[in-house]
Amino acid sequence: MTQVIDLYGVPMDLGASRRGVDMGPNALRIAGIADRLRRLGHEVEDRGNLVVPAMETTPVGDERVKYLSAIASSCDELCRRVRESLDGGRFPLVLGGDHSLAAGTIAAQAAHRRQLGQRIGLIWFDAHADMNTPESSPSGNVHGMPLAMALGYGPDHMVRLAGFAPKVEARNCVLVGARSLDRWERELVQRSGITVFTMKEIDRLGMGAVAERAIAAASDGTAGIHLSFDLDGLDPLIAPGTGTPEPGGVSYREAHLLLELLADTGRLLGLECVELNPILDHRNATAELAVELIASALGERIL
Repeated sequence: MTQVIDLYGVPMDLGASRRGVDMGPNALRIAGIADRLRRLGHEVEDRGNLVVPAMETTPVGDERVKYLSAIASSCDELCRRVRESLDGGRFPLVLGGDHSLAAGTIAAQAAHRRQLGQRIGLIWFDAHADMNTPESSPSGNVHGMPLAMALGYGPDHMVRLAGFAPKVEARNCVLVGARSLDRWERELVQRSGITVFTMKEIDRLGMGAVAERAIAAASDGTAGIHLSFDLDGLDPLIAPGTGTPEPGGVSYREAHLLLELLADTGRLLGLECVELNPILDHRNATAELAVELIASALGERIL
């Protein structure tokens, strides 16, 4: 199914612990994301990069939730722009930037569907749960909090982006690829009721079964699925260009399988690809892999 794709870059590193992810959107452009999708028959409109404040000139604010005001402002603007795309019948593809931007994208998806009396499903592909709150976070980095925010936990003005909370029901939220959770974060993950497939389940069941179960949970009673794809969910041996690598991640073929099966459903509502850090990459290899994976999610097939 060909679509009109609105491509947004969000060069934000305010939520991260290491500098460099602000260059991620342009690295993905250099790797040929727009041309790759056009070859699949999609119409691609590059809407450019959001203007995000520089860390050096932005107040840190509360150390438990650093740069929150600037991050909230950027997510608010992203929400507005993505919602315009959705209201116009276009598919939003958001290139990051750190994972805190997902709060804006998911708010737009949920708000768009809410006005139609519908709800969204969410697949969160990540080595981490990103379910810290200011009270539990050991670092105060907001990129470790956006999934909690989508589920209704955290600072009020982030939780209530677009004017309501939560953005997704726990029964329709699936975390895939987890292998590194903070101590107090674990409690919220277990209490929340979301579905979690750690690397243990992927090893034991195989990615095919995990993908099918994840899609079923995220599809149950929803208008479709939003995919939030953090490149640190991949094994750093194939994706070195990310600031928070964790050994033993998802392999090349496992990742493609997940995204191919998701594409087969025809229920993908939108996608963000985040945490690409070109400073840590090798000859843009992680960006090129990300382009391949996005293409799989948007319909590229082996046969």
